[in-house]
Amino acid sequence: MGRTDIPTELCGESRVTAIYERKLQALGVKVQRSSAAPGRDNLYAFFTSTTPNAPTILLEAHLDTVPVDGMTIEPFCGTIKDGKLYGRGSCDVKAGGVAMFGAFHKLVQQQPANAPNVILAYTVDEEHTFLGAQQLVKDIRADFAIVAEPTNLQIVRSHKGVARWLIETTGIACHSSTPSKGVSAIYAMAQLLNFIKRYAVELEQRTPHPQLGPATISIGTINGGVSPNTVPDSCRVSVDRRLLPAEKSQEVMDDLASELRKHSDVPFNFLPTLACPALCATGGEEFVKQLADVIGDGTLLAVPFGTDASTLQEAGIPAVVFGPGQIVQAHTKDEFVELVQVHRAADILFNFLCSVHQRKVPKHAESAARL
Repeated sequence: MGRTDIPTELCGESRVTAIYERKLQALGVKVQRSSAAPGRDNLYAFFTSTTPNAPTILLEAHLDTVPVDGMTIEPFCGTIKDGKLYGRGSCDVKAGGVAMFGAFHKLVQQQPANAPNVILAYTVDEEHTFLGAQQLVKDIRADFAIVAEPTNLQIVRSHKGVARWLIETTGIACHSSTPSKGVSAIYAMAQLLNFIKRYAVELEQRTPHPQLGPATISIGTINGGVSPNTVPDSCRVSVDRRLLPAEKSQEVMDDLASELRKHSDVPFNFLPTLACPALCATGGEEFVKQLADVIGDGTLLAVPFGTDASTLQEAGIPAVVFGPGQIVQAHTKDEFVELVQVHRAADILFNFLCSVHQRKVPKHAESAARL
């Protein structure tokens, strides 16, 4: 996630990618890597239908996790107790990735009649800058996608997007014994932060989305200065802006910048770091209905957090989010997942793949040829 204080042996997805690669190659299916960043490869496996013009279904799970700071359990223990698997990533989203592997494995073994083409994709960098999903949509085309995240075995049809950027102020450094000879970048940033706090309240009072609620903005980190006895000549804060379906990252940055300039004469710079659109509940309705029928619950959820699904949908692949586990357990100090949900998710995904019939002319049956 951009940090430099984590031991290198704990960074990157390469070892997890290698495990899945060996297991998928053992199934005898086509398996390919695609580089999203140096040392960080997406992994794709392909099941080819025996039915002409079958639709293509994409199953996607990310391999990365958030850091382990503050955890009260051993992060990588994999302890199973009372039907729960504990450890960092157990819920978000190793459980969903394993459930997809289980469904794919069973599909390859049983070769059910009229099964669709299936692409199983394990991607990198979902938790930070979505590089894996951005590479995926360059490589793959499909008629419908299911993205693994902890949804308590329910279907998420829409969610907020996110735009992140840094705000930077500059000053003039000098010795702190004579601060009047310098200009404090931290004091300058403080003026901006006071306004952003008011702006955040105003933003949440704007017309909300009927399912997702209001747009929000938050300051996550602040960094500035080099020592207590030096007037700081630079300061940066990180901004997290959650997007509604109609909003674009550049537009919301421009809106905040315009408001800041109206209310302050402090010079500043915006440095964009991330943009991920909102997920809109459109497209793939026949597949959504089939998945809901298999689950036995037609409830379609809208959630505030973001996923790879919106990047897929923006690229023309209708997508939903589905998986075992509950989002309240993701990123927590004692992260866990109930194993009964993992098994249930694998069964749901397999039964869905077996139930996908040719209710429309598929557009992307030959998507594997792109690689």
